[in-house]
Amino acid sequence: MSGEKKKEKSDIILVMLVLALVLFGLVMLLSTSAYNGRVKFHDSAYYFKKQLFATALGLMAMYLVSRLDYHRLVFFAPAIYALALILSTAVLFIGQEYNGSKRWIALGPLSFQPSEFAKIAVILFLVWVTERTRRRTDSIWFMIKIMVALLPIVGLVGTNNLSTAVIILGIGVILIFVANPKYLQFVGIGIAGVGFLAVFLAMESYRLERLAVWREPENYEKGFQTIQGLYAIGSGGVFGTGLGSSMQKLGFVPEAQNDMIFSIICEELGLAGASLLIAVFGLLIWRLMVTATHAPDLEGALICTGILGHMAIQVILNIAVVTNTIPNTGITLPFISYGGTSVLFLLGEMGLALSVSRHQKHPFA
Repeated sequence: MSGEKKKEKSDIILVMLVLALVLFGLVMLLSTSAYNGRVKFHDSAYYFKKQLFATALGLMAMYLVSRLDYHRLVFFAPAIYALALILSTAVLFIGQEYNGSKRWIALGPLSFQPSEFAKIAVILFLVWVTERTRRRTDSIWFMIKIMVALLPIVGLVGTNNLSTAVIILGIGVILIFVANPKYLQFVGIGIAGVGFLAVFLAMESYRLERLAVWREPENYEKGFQTIQGLYAIGSGGVFGTGLGSSMQKLGFVPEAQNDMIFSIICEELGLAGASLLIAVFGLLIWRLMVTATHAPDLEGALICTGILGHMAIQVILNIAVVTNTIPNTGITLPFISYGGTSVLFLLGEMGLALSVSRHQKHPFA
């Protein structure tokens, strides 16, 4: 009986890391978005209140999902993936347009971003496919099968959101890498991936323009955000100007609460605060890796690996964009940037990882 009770324990360290990131994100969002909220909506807490509501829903979702048997979710993965395809198609026709892109579906007073749902749908679907072909995962046909299965959702999402399409492709590559013991075949995937990106970049002129802006941001009007973000990082120094004391968030960094929030963190908390945040993300990724290692079966291991890959890719790409290491992609910083749909499904993913931890062979203390 005691063994059964022990088996039901969730990973407390994982929970604490997630809560730490969520609370830090809310504090930084309130600090970063107060000016924009006051100017646009005459309410300095406008963005904070919306994010707080989404976070509350997300924490409820995390708890409920953590109590589910993850095998049931994998069983329904084809239906979940089909729903993601339907929603990603629907947004092209009935989606709300914002900054030239249709990424949201209106649900009364709320809006929903199907691409965030697509990430978790892809993880579950690829786990489902891999589990049913586990004896043939070292075959090149398995890799082709996975990539073909990904193409519809990547194509639909990539039409308006190339950055999310790249994340979905990255999740697929990571899961194939874990399931497939042969490394040489990944050369082919790399070549195919480069070809895919080249085609997508060539389809829209603004994507090629982003490359030019990245190389010489000072020569383009659209490079203003990047330059102001770098000013924010530089002015923060080692220990920052103090929480709430940023100057760049006062209209200099456009929509600072979104993709560029890391630059304001660097300005207010300095290199020390930014490094601490990166360290917490590193601990979260490590804990997901530990959970995957101790998972009771292949499904649990692949679920945690997919979540780990999603988290790592998104954190690395966001920080790389803010520091102008790569072209601007519009990727948010997990748990920190403003975005209700994003935080809701991220917390749902954490619930999935906690579900795996509850069923593992060697529960955490």
